[in-house]
Amino acid sequence: MKKELLGGVRPENKTEDHRNCVYTRSYSKMSLRLAIFGQAPIAIECINKLIDANHEIVVVYAPEDGGRPDALAQHARELDLQVVQRRYFQSKKGEAIPNALNEYKTHNVELNVLASFTYFLPAEITDAPIHKSICYHPSLLPLYRGGNALQWQIIDGAPETGVSIFVPDTGVDTGPIVNQKGGVTIGATDTTGSLFFNKLAPLGVQAILEAVSSIESKTVTYKTQDQSQATFQGLVKDADARIDFKQPAEAIDRLVRGCDPQPGAHIQDGDQLIRLYDASLEMGGDASPGSLQYVDEKGIVIGLRGGTLRLGRIRADRGKEPAQDYVRRLEIPIGHVFDSGRL
Repeated sequence: MKKELLGGVRPENKTEDHRNCVYTRSYSKMSLRLAIFGQAPIAIECINKLIDANHEIVVVYAPEDGGRPDALAQHARELDLQVVQRRYFQSKKGEAIPNALNEYKTHNVELNVLASFTYFLPAEITDAPIHKSICYHPSLLPLYRGGNALQWQIIDGAPETGVSIFVPDTGVDTGPIVNQKGGVTIGATDTTGSLFFNKLAPLGVQAILEAVSSIESKTVTYKTQDQSQATFQGLVKDADARIDFKQPAEAIDRLVRGCDPQPGAHIQDGDQLIRLYDASLEMGGDASPGSLQYVDEKGIVIGLRGGTLRLGRIRADRGKEPAQDYVRRLEIPIGHVFDSGRL
């Protein structure tokens, strides 16, 4: 592993590339000194593209390592970037943690880029750079403010979505908008996971790059959000993810897809809570809601009001597994009726 450069100080010319550190880079007088706060995959792609655009990334703030090394931290270190892995930047009172703030100040940042960053930052950090901060959000603000915007858009049946890049302020996703990109169709089989990774993450990287470029060139415009059009949804909790078989098929399908991968929409079988994943809906038929219709090598099919729902995976007593393996292991018969999720 290459030695990190203290304080993000970098040579004016360096030979590297994004995969094995072998390309040439030099900084122009117009390049901005950036701090990247985020997580994979958006932050990784932002780093690559911003370096290509000749910006100087002086520090990368990545999540702490879990059971395995964090992908963003690992990628940044491979590029010889200064890396800080920290979860908390402010106290429960919202005040900056002194050692976190002091460390941040050493980098002389001109713009913070929050690329899918999920932790709280105090104003002493977000407002510190000359150009302050820009933040990625997976909705067309002011619609769907809040930390689970993607989940709620699928659950609510929104036909389209997009991304917003905005300047954080004291509210929740309420700051001025720097860039927006819409027109993203929410497909009939999209989950929160597929919508983010396949559609909104790549679009978000593009929107961030355009925002940084406009700030650098001093062509940026700041659009105040229309509060009269604003909507806010809280986090999707287990009570929200409960499946009620009295609901119509379309609503249950959207709930399962919106809660995939987290927190997982759930039903009940006796005392066993079962979370559902990889859903696809077929309308029509008169199957009894909650009943097991058939089992094949692609999963299981259960009845709903006005349709049937195929499920590829479930999570019950043994973690995630193919849905067909679960019902076969427990010898659950065709016609068995699962219960609605419990509150």
